Amino acid sequence: MGKDAFFLWMGGVVGWVCLLAGCMTYPEAAILPDPLTGSTLPVYQNPLLLASTEYEKVWEIVADVIDDEFRIEREMPVRRMGDVWTEGRLETYPLVGSTLLEPWREDAANFDEKLEGTLQTIRRRAVVRVIPAQAGQWVEVVVFKELEDARPLRSPAGSATFRYDTSLTRIENPVTEQPTNIGWIPLGRDTALEQHLLGKIQARVSGLPPQPIPFWPWKTTGGGSSAR
Repeated sequence: MGKDAFFLWMGGVVGWVCLLAGCMTYPEAAILPDPLTGSTLPVYQNPLLLASTEYEKVWEIVADVIDDEFRIEREMPVRRMGDVWTEGRLETYPLVGSTLLEPWREDAANFDEKLEGTLQTIRRRAVVRVIPAQAGQWVEVVVFKELEDARPLRSPAGSATFRYDTSLTRIENPVTEQPTNIGWIPLGRDTALEQHLLGKIQARVSGLPPQPIPFWPWKTTGGGSSAR
């Protein structure tokens, strides 16, 4: 390999490393956690109690935050029935997860989730409940994660032939154990994304800036303090 070809190859490698490590600027990149100081993100209770009795305003904030990452399939807003406020519920369509080459998308809430979505096809969907209470309202965010089973057992065809991006088995009670969808393997709940969405909702309600996505490939220490 000649000298010019070697430097050209090294330049390409450095460029890709910078891209994957987050050298490109994107929203909230300037305030990512510093691993040298050991700073951590807060841990939110789920469901989260919001000290606000503005039920309609909070519902609009919740729907707007969820709509930033997902496409909403159905929503039943919090409504007033006489002297009683009814529970609100929101469900989304499944969303195929983002990769390391899509740092602007926040459906993968940390580097590990981004890497997993790069190496294999992951999809997520969210179910949100808003429960009015005397002291405010409870917001519960549940995000289900699934892995694509792209190649049926003992099938001689290539895995690229089988795509199940739109297949979904209707689930009557999404909070309990999940049945197996056609072509998708349940991976449980995505607690990292749940925490991120809860943080954005609380920040919007409180008028504070939201916590950033910890995109860097290192992990912070400690669990943070529980937000109230």
